[in-house]
Amino acid sequence: MFKLLKLYKNENDLIADCLAGKRNAQEALYKKYSSKMLAICMRYLSDKAEAEDAMINGFIRVFSQLENFRKEGSFEGWIRRIIVNEALAILRKKSKMYLEPAENADYHSDYQIEEKHLEAEELMGMIQKLPTGYRTVFNLYAIEGYSHKEIAETLGITESTSKSQLNRARNMLKNELLKIDKSWQTDIDEVTNPSRELKLVTPVLM
Repeated sequence: MFKLLKLYKNENDLIADCLAGKRNAQEALYKKYSSKMLAICMRYLSDKAEAEDAMINGFIRVFSQLENFRKEGSFEGWIRRIIVNEALAILRKKSKMYLEPAENADYHSDYQIEEKHLEAEELMGMIQKLPTGYRTVFNLYAIEGYSHKEIAETLGITESTSKSQLNRARNMLKNELLKIDKSWQTDIDEVTNPSRELKLVTPVLM
């Protein structure tokens, strides 16, 4: 027998019912955000099982800390922060993240590339192939909107190291873009409804 979930058009009502311990509301919240949050975890963790663990652990924290949401910003953004932190916790636990010291990194790039049409899925695939440290800093800065100060505090590194990792990640991505067939000349502005990730990432590469 199928279980019917109550449809919540008002996010405040959804949050209120979750705080009241209503299982139906908790299931509705999970159903609404779980797919998107799993995709976020996959950007940090290449292993799907680990990404699922991070997502599930993240939602456990979401429900246990829901009373701390002060409605001062986006609810989805608040959830994203918790989920990202869970993914980073798994990275740190498994010692998968190597960050080169800032003094060994170049701070300026000589690459000049024109904007190209690139499907969001393909660009995300390119990001996924970056070394773990580069990928982590790039995701936090370009997609999650963390400042270098926040990245440094989150990862336990210096701001200079964060900046150097971002620069190296950008250069690697630009190298990959330069290998793309010259036939891809469509301007990014002509893309129909580009994804949030693509719109956020493209300016960072330029």
